Amino acid sequence: MSRTTPFARMNGAGNEIIVADMRGRADRVSPAAAIALNADPATRFDQIMAIHDPRTPGTANYIEILNSDGSMAQACGNGMRCVVQTLSAESGQLRFTFETIAGILSAHVHENGLISVDLGTPRFGWRDIPLAEEFRDTRAIELQIGPIDDPVLHSPSVVSMGNPHAIFWVDRDVWSYELDRFGPLLENHPIFPERANITIAQVTAPDAMTIRTWERGAGLTLACGSAACAAAVSGARTGRTGRKVTLTVPGGVLEVEWREDDHVVLTGPAEFEFSGAFDPASGAWMRDEKGAA
Repeated sequence: MSRTTPFARMNGAGNEIIVADMRGRADRVSPAAAIALNADPATRFDQIMAIHDPRTPGTANYIEILNSDGSMAQACGNGMRCVVQTLSAESGQLRFTFETIAGILSAHVHENGLISVDLGTPRFGWRDIPLAEEFRDTRAIELQIGPIDDPVLHSPSVVSMGNPHAIFWVDRDVWSYELDRFGPLLENHPIFPERANITIAQVTAPDAMTIRTWERGAGLTLACGSAACAAAVSGARTGRTGRKVTLTVPGGVLEVEWREDDHVVLTGPAEFEFSGAFDPASGAWMRDEKGAA
């Protein structure tokens, strides 16, 4: 095995994350390595969060995010919490500022161990999401799955949280929908030139909802932080909820607040599973038995 880099296998509300320490290196985690790691049941993941040396003064690190299919992701709120927990355990620091391709993000650790990540401001313009054609009102666009006169899913709210999201509102249990069947079709629909994260959302109270997400480049996931933010923002924007929402996801519970300054803050847990080292070029890896949970 060539020169390896340390990693921690973690999860954020069930969102499976690999945090890779790429500090002090000039290379990057290759798409081939991501695909190889995901092919191994022991290291299967939703996102790799690669921690690089800072590129911009005032930031702690540059974070590069890879999906399980090797593609790049702009944002991952659950993954950022895992990064924060890793770096906080190392340094004792409680507040961080990071750079990603989606922009500058801040985060902090609470006394109870939960971690909040400020994912910035949502974007609603059709070009910003982006969509392939103009929709003046992105609270509900013309898109459906199923028969024209009786669609299974229809009229999603669309928004960018640094990455594109479509939220389909439903009245019954989110588990009664075949998201594994519809997700790939909707993710790759021509209306989404950069593909999209697809979420089914059921509002259960003015401050609560249950969601399931098909994550762009990763598939069905137990949690998607940016999707939780997108659903919460869209719920408030369409009058279904207030601006502070508790979201039940398959892997646990997340809190989202769309603050009056327009920033969206995601709060939730991060959990360590085990550590090891891997080759960023090939994905070949070994477990650190001393670092097992």
